[in-house]
Amino acid sequence: MRALRLGLAALMLGALLAAAGCGGGSSSSSNESSADDWASGLCSALTTWTNSVKSAGDELKGNVSKDSLNTASDDIKSASDTLVSDLKDLGKPNTKQGQDAKNAMDQLSNQVKSDVTQMQSDVKNASGVQGAATAASSVSTALSTMGNQINSAASKLDAADPDGEL
Repeated sequence: MRALRLGLAALMLGALLAAAGCGGGSSSSSNESSADDWASGLCSALTTWTNSVKSAGDELKGNVSKDSLNTASDDIKSASDTLVSDLKDLGKPNTKQGQDAKNAMDQLSNQVKSDVTQMQSDVKNASGVQGAATAASSVSTALSTMGNQINSAASKLDAADPDGEL
């Protein structure tokens, strides 16, 4: 059951990349290169993070142990640290509503950091079979929450980009 929830969370994250606009589209604005570079960087960061998180989730298929939870948690933290760094490096796109887009990514970064901190605390404090089950649930919940936060950030980007510059 835990492996199924983690698998579903990973699939949901992949679907959210599509919702975030990754994988295509173009702009006809005078800022096309800068906006396109920003959007490409965002999609690259989200794709890298999603692939890493899926891989970490695969570590939890089958018999979940304290060691596998620690490894998956560490891998998710590492992927999330990279995502936060990548989002920060994006800066502000050169669009009319670029600051709104940057603010949405800053908020997403803060949420992801908070989610990872909570997940790692839950995994660290896990003890025994019941503790491992609770920690596995925490990992699944954190991934689901992060997926929802990415979806929310994508909606904010859509709202901040009425001219379709990104």
